[in-house]
Amino acid sequence: MAKDGPNWDGLLKWSLAHSDGTTSNRNLSEEDRKWFLEAMQSQSVDVVKRMKEITLVMQTPEQVLESQGVTPADIEDLLDELQEHVEAIDMANDLHSIGGLVPLLGYLKNTHANIRAKAAEVVTTIVQNNPRSQQLVMEANGFEPLLSNFTSDPDVTVRTKALGAISSLIRHNKPGIAAFRLANGFAALRDSLGSGNVRFQRKALNLIHYLLLENSSDGSIVSDLGFPRIMVHLASSEDAEVREAALRGLLELARNKIDGNTGRLGEDDEKLKQLLEERVNGISLMSPEDLGAAREERQLVDLLWNACYNEPSSLREKGLLVLPGEDSPPPDVASKHFEPPLRACAATPDAGKNPGTEKNQTPLLLGLGPAPEAANFQGSSRGEVNADEA
Repeated sequence: MAKDGPNWDGLLKWSLAHSDGTTSNRNLSEEDRKWFLEAMQSQSVDVVKRMKEITLVMQTPEQVLESQGVTPADIEDLLDELQEHVEAIDMANDLHSIGGLVPLLGYLKNTHANIRAKAAEVVTTIVQNNPRSQQLVMEANGFEPLLSNFTSDPDVTVRTKALGAISSLIRHNKPGIAAFRLANGFAALRDSLGSGNVRFQRKALNLIHYLLLENSSDGSIVSDLGFPRIMVHLASSEDAEVREAALRGLLELARNKIDGNTGRLGEDDEKLKQLLEERVNGISLMSPEDLGAAREERQLVDLLWNACYNEPSSLREKGLLVLPGEDSPPPDVASKHFEPPLRACAATPDAGKNPGTEKNQTPLLLGLGPAPEAANFQGSSRGEVNADEA
């Protein structure tokens, strides 16, 4: 399926010969114009046509592809290309209309782990900040294989990619969040925190934090399932991002407790205090370079100490909370960590609408009612971490 590469050298030579500044501008001859247009058209791709071709391959039974010499690596390459095409929201939504969404979701059950993982990556791209594609994936029963891969796939990379797709699928998607609760998703998140895989832990912690922000009453579920104890443990992880993500979750639980909501730390309070004291000591021993890199962790430790004990941490009196040169406002440690690199402008498609004229959407699932509106959070904005690309 590979194509001959473009004649970039020839195009460059032509461009330099006609735009090197040594000659005055002139009109192109008909011959030059024809050559230039042909050169440009040879590099243009009919994206919809190409997506249809990829869809035909995805619809072909695996044994038929194998008999034609198509390897799993070839399928991965096709999925890579498809992912590039569906970066554009219009193309992502068009995938369903050309029949490509269902076979893509079918690849989540492929016998090859790399294909299952790659298919989840493509789904992530399709649904990121895209309510229409979120709805289409839910209607096509795409949540179920993603959840199955997240909870029980033997390959940790597949599990991690599936969790990333779920995070994007249920973000600002009330039916998706309801489905996640009904499927005992919180218990699966708890299990993932004990996996020992830092990328898996990061994604799980970031999703927990987001869900707590969206619905503070989920704090009771998180507490009852023993998350505080696990997060206290992970807050001393060797991985800085895991530490910070665990501290963010603990901070949200502590704030819920202060506000009289159901999130609580309970018997883990004493362990938390010991952890924070250890983190303060650890930060005190950091080199200047490490201190600079740990700016968010410093802010989180201080905020969490203040939330739990109603007093600033000793980082302030030690001069470690704000270092020399850090005179700008502290980072927004409460921001949500699911913002993808693209589609930021499409993240709030309903912004500016008059709430009185907005139509209620029909829920896709029965069961739990719509989650309450996101709780107000200091400095938080809709604006995930990119959940991973790490």
